[in-house]
Amino acid sequence: MPAAPRIDTHFDEAFASQMAQLEAYNKHYYRPNSYLHKWWARRCGSTFRLILKGLVADEVAQNYYAPGGLEGKIILDPMMGGGTTLHEAIRLGANVIGTDLDPIPVLQVRATLSDIPLAELETAYQQFYAALCMDLEPHYLTTHPETGDSVPLRFVVYGAQRWLDEQAVIVVDSLVLRIDNDGSTIRLCAHCHAILREPGAGHGRVSHHCQPAPGTIPLLEKGNAWGRGRRSQVEEDVAVPYWQRYVPLVVVGQARGEADLFFKTPDMADREAIVRANRLRAGLPFARPDFTVEQGRKSRQLRAHGVDNYLDLFSSRQLLTLHQAITVLPRFEPAIRLNLALLVSTSLEFNSMLCGYKGKHKRRAGAIRHTFSHHAYSFPHTAVENNPLYPDKASGTLQRLFYTRISNGRVWAQAPRERQLTDDGPRFVEIHGEKDTGQEVEALDQIQPGDTRQFLLRQGSSAHLGLPDNSVDFVVTDPPYYDSIQYSDLAAFFRVWLRHLLPDVAPWAYDIKLSAVDPHRLDRESRYIDILGQIFSECYRVLKKGDGRRPDGRLIFTFHHWNPKAWTALTVALQRAGFQLVNRYVVHSESHLNVHVSGMKALMHDVILVLGVDGAGKVWADPGPINQVDSEQFCRDCGAMLGWLLAANLSEAHIQNAWQQAFTP
Repeated sequence: MPAAPRIDTHFDEAFASQMAQLEAYNKHYYRPNSYLHKWWARRCGSTFRLILKGLVADEVAQNYYAPGGLEGKIILDPMMGGGTTLHEAIRLGANVIGTDLDPIPVLQVRATLSDIPLAELETAYQQFYAALCMDLEPHYLTTHPETGDSVPLRFVVYGAQRWLDEQAVIVVDSLVLRIDNDGSTIRLCAHCHAILREPGAGHGRVSHHCQPAPGTIPLLEKGNAWGRGRRSQVEEDVAVPYWQRYVPLVVVGQARGEADLFFKTPDMADREAIVRANRLRAGLPFARPDFTVEQGRKSRQLRAHGVDNYLDLFSSRQLLTLHQAITVLPRFEPAIRLNLALLVSTSLEFNSMLCGYKGKHKRRAGAIRHTFSHHAYSFPHTAVENNPLYPDKASGTLQRLFYTRISNGRVWAQAPRERQLTDDGPRFVEIHGEKDTGQEVEALDQIQPGDTRQFLLRQGSSAHLGLPDNSVDFVVTDPPYYDSIQYSDLAAFFRVWLRHLLPDVAPWAYDIKLSAVDPHRLDRESRYIDILGQIFSECYRVLKKGDGRRPDGRLIFTFHHWNPKAWTALTVALQRAGFQLVNRYVVHSESHLNVHVSGMKALMHDVILVLGVDGAGKVWADPGPINQVDSEQFCRDCGAMLGWLLAANLSEAHIQNAWQQAFTP
């Protein structure tokens, strides 16, 4: 009999956790080629590299730092999301199949795995950027407050106009614009909007003779009382389009050769530039019905703020930039156009009126708080209108994003690196012989014996994969998180623009009800069970079964959740498909600095579940009550509980009851 995969019995949890702890906080810095476009809840690439190394037969190639090892194998990810499995597997020489219901993951993987020379992308980008600047640069100019020179503005800081006791106020998150290392500050005067420069402690105060102009609306710092010494309800006028609820307060720029930013009150020319863009906005050929916000678990946050159209989330200059990008993109051949369109789309996260200001500390000067910094829509009081065409690599600009998302990614793809743990700390080493690129095929039968690094992509539900029986060596994936992040719903923010940037490359309209996480109403357990059960059943069907010459295939994925309903649904879905648990391992997964984790009762670990077809599972004992205090032990207990229940072959009602009892203190 052929040997079973090594991961059945061995996985270096300690090493995996060490690597994940290094990677978890800034994953995009360490695997840049898989981060061209925004996607949510990506797992650590190092963890998936280790999983895939556990499927390698050659003992030498099983080493984490050895190149390849899966040449000729076919790896399927039926819920590929950010594409981690496909990127890690293709580096090891595997042929990969990836599917997703949403077109964005499919397009991102196609763009990043296609072997396009960086020189071609750089030339095309410079042409694209120059074409945008030719028409749009005048909209983003300002006057340097000291030299009088015309310079590109970096961004404009806005305050939210609100109503308080029938009086207009402008609310900001903070009056402070900058805190320098010596404690000196740049702040706004709450009464006249003047920009004040105050020295640090021990240097006295700068006198300010406040003289508000007639009609000046007072500034209110978020959380502070205003008027009559009491707190009152500040109201938002939802009848006004969202982009018009903001008032420009500060223009921020930087002259070439200068290290520091300048902060100035908008002058007449700055205000005229905004008015001019607003007039041009009215003539843009965007049909509002194309940008309607559909009702969903996350998008209803927009509707709660009176936003029913995505166009209203963007300033006039931002819409002018998008229109120009749509106009220019058809000049480029399809593969280049795909990369540039995804670059423009992902830049929207840093270029909408949902962006906040987090650059008041000098160490992160000018930093933009991006739209989805909290995996949800947020509505800042201090909004930032970024300049996407700023000529330097500033936060959220096309120049910076091209460098970080495309240029860095392509360089890394040709010579992938991994951290090596040493006594002197981690250091990067190149994995010679690997590449994070491949050749796309249109059908599975185009992958011939001996082929390596071929990739097949499919958009649609993985409940029907359209693959032959026994055609896939291994399935490695990361399923949806049961009831939390509504990926499809949030991704609509990008999809409404991508279908204009790339109208012919994907079926942009799809049945969102096929998603395992229902974004339209409170999730029903049966939806998750039914859809995930169908996907797992398809995985069972396409996995190669042992025939004496080869071992059975494996389904491997990561999972964690505090809710017993999630574990019940997962257990039932796997049982319906016919899988049994071969082994489970627990690894670190989240950074303690992550905003979704810090200060919350959040799981810091994932359980890696290794599943086989009927008869492959080992004997699992009833683990008893689940440890709900320690994150690592919790995941370990839940994995063992899953194995025991799958082996016990209980009714679905008994499975639900068993999980409820295991979670009962």
